[in-house]
Amino acid sequence: MTLRFKKIRKVLLYVLFLNLAVAFAKIAYGTFSSTLSMTADGYHSLFDGISNIVGLAGIYIASRPPDKDHPYGHQKYETLASVFIALLLIFVAFEIFQDALGRFFTRDLPEVTAVSFLVMLGTMGINFLVTRYEHREGVSLQSQVLIADSMHTKSDIYVSLSVIVGLVAVKFGYPLLDPFIALVISFLILRAGFRIIKQSSATLLDMSQLDEDEICDVVMGVEGVLDCHKIRTRGGMGDIRIDMHLLVRPDMPIEEAHLISHSVSKLLKAEYEGVSDVVVHIEPAIPLPQESNSKKTS
Repeated sequence: MTLRFKKIRKVLLYVLFLNLAVAFAKIAYGTFSSTLSMTADGYHSLFDGISNIVGLAGIYIASRPPDKDHPYGHQKYETLASVFIALLLIFVAFEIFQDALGRFFTRDLPEVTAVSFLVMLGTMGINFLVTRYEHREGVSLQSQVLIADSMHTKSDIYVSLSVIVGLVAVKFGYPLLDPFIALVISFLILRAGFRIIKQSSATLLDMSQLDEDEICDVVMGVEGVLDCHKIRTRGGMGDIRIDMHLLVRPDMPIEEAHLISHSVSKLLKAEYEGVSDVVVHIEPAIPLPQESNSKKTS
């Protein structure tokens, strides 16, 4: 397991521990005070731990080195874990939406105390810090699963906010405000889930990751490169792959052309963070057909 994957695993374990602590605090107080909404929110926090475990499983598989059946490695398992987390988010959004609709027609009012406010505010503050930390590490480590999991943890903040609004609404005699806010929150969580799926699909479907013209401009700075075309990029955060065709002098020795390809690969990996592999095809600089002009990708 590389240092990057070890750091991602460490973050997920840390977040899992905090999610469990928050969950048991809510469940314990909700059960003790017979506050159903807080108990339900506690179980939702416990549900967050599932996404952490999914992330850990995805990272464990993604960290495996390439093998005969997976010559390009296992990195996309991290992306698959992100999709699963997104599906959990969509499920949570549906549950909140369903519960909110039910609250319009029921008169179950939670017990409102100063302690209940303190518990909810305290756990929400912890979740806010966890979300900020996990998202920051996800960007730093270029980890799709950490960013997706941070969005899932953020959904817990929204749910806690819904409970607090419900408590305040009941306190001041506006109980219908509670389910209305919950409906809004369910749509916010649903949007986050679909956003993760959209981002993950870009990796799984091999969508272009970098600007081809910009890459060609960078490569043209390497001595000996006369032109470039058929540039393609794919992959995801931390694992972007580039392949291209380079044109060199027809009389250039193979050894020199080979060194140029290495120089191009080294330059692109230094220029673009997250590039893990560059495949260069060397061609003699003879006149190209009209449809294959410089910087064309096909």
